[in-house]
Amino acid sequence: MDTFLMKPKIDFAFKEIMADEAARTGFLSAMLHLKPEEIRETHILNSNLRKAHENDKLGILDVRVSLNDDTEIDTEIQLSEMKVWADRSLFYVSKMFTEQIEKGQDYGVLKKCVNISILDFILFEKETEFYSCFHIMEDTRHFLYTDKMEFHILELPKLPKPLDTSGSDIELWARFINAERKEEFDMLATQNPYIEKAYEKLQVISQDKEKRMEYEAREKAVRDYNQSILEAEQRGEARGEARGEARGEARGEARGEARGKALGEARGRELEAIAIARNLLSIGADIDMVATATNLPRSRVESLLKELGQPSGNKGSHPSET
Repeated sequence: MDTFLMKPKIDFAFKEIMADEAARTGFLSAMLHLKPEEIRETHILNSNLRKAHENDKLGILDVRVSLNDDTEIDTEIQLSEMKVWADRSLFYVSKMFTEQIEKGQDYGVLKKCVNISILDFILFEKETEFYSCFHIMEDTRHFLYTDKMEFHILELPKLPKPLDTSGSDIELWARFINAERKEEFDMLATQNPYIEKAYEKLQVISQDKEKRMEYEAREKAVRDYNQSILEAEQRGEARGEARGEARGEARGEARGEARGKALGEARGRELEAIAIARNLLSIGADIDMVATATNLPRSRVESLLKELGQPSGNKGSHPSET
């Protein structure tokens, strides 16, 4: 028997699972901290891949659901790193919110809009918890400005290890979405009846040949996209290193030339000073006066005096005395 199982975090599989009403109810009740019986009805408004540009190779899954006819929920899965995710999700929730009202209507028609982001990358580097929830609140007294916008973030790489079977329903759902092995699915299905329904749906779609072809095409697209991004980053790093080395060598050569030039100029000034000192000493100039005039150390002037055949102890005579 074929034991192949799709990975729920591949968005095609997640979309198919969310088509099951029981699985959808269980997932939303966990994420929104509701009791399942509080969810009277859910309707899928759309389920497609949203692309920022027409020629995008990889869109982002967008499953939009109406809950009890008074809340709209947009669930998105993103498998590739996107650091601007917060801005992006805010943009689409705001768009979802403003699209509810038409000219001539009052603001009372506006429904609560919720975003659920399932991310296979780390968005908040400094935070350790895998689940975060955001509202629009007053900064110091922490009361709601409005409850009409809400954001839930699941960062799958932050899931704690090992599994705590006494964990929250949110953790169980996050682990189900992140699971890849049959043993994981079997165990999670025993922990939550709605996850059990989701697992049953997963098993059915995994054995459907057409759906499996769609799934594998989507998985390949995700894998190829991630690989292309990785290779682009590696090429960028290689070019950066090459440019850095070239600039370093150029700077080194320039510094070497500058240092050589400075040393040459200094040596030239020293030889000129020595020549002047010899001339002054040969006409009987005082050692101290020569040292001051040429900026040479007194010991160097004394050695020059010896070279001229005069004792170093002799200060010489000032030209004006001769």
